[in-house]
Amino acid sequence: MKGFTLDPRLGNDSTSVMVTGLCDLRLSRDARWPWLILVPRRADISEIFELTPLDQVLLAFETELVAKALKQITGATKINVGALGNIVRQLHVHVIARFEGDANWPGPVWGFGRAEPYEDARRDEFTAKLREALSS
Repeated sequence: MKGFTLDPRLGNDSTSVMVTGLCDLRLSRDARWPWLILVPRRADISEIFELTPLDQVLLAFETELVAKALKQITGATKINVGALGNIVRQLHVHVIARFEGDANWPGPVWGFGRAEPYEDARRDEFTAKLREALSS
């Protein structure tokens, strides 16, 4: 998209899975949780209300699709969805699968322990399942 640049912190902390109609769908590099991030490909946007009304609808639609697919492929106890932006101002929506007994259940994922990187094969298997779930 014209003028869109991914915040370097999002680029360092995640990898692109696919581009949707509006967003760059990214996988967090922290393997402790199945953690996806939707980044609307619009320049200089930090809040949902700054998007056009149509883009707001697209973001809600894509968030719902991603959340359903994540629940389907993980069987998570709970899917957490949030757009905080306190550190990285660029608008992005976290979609995180949580399980009873996971690394910090029922507490938040932010600021807990150290990130654990994905093994390549595990990351590739997860992204393949996600792409399949999103295409069906």
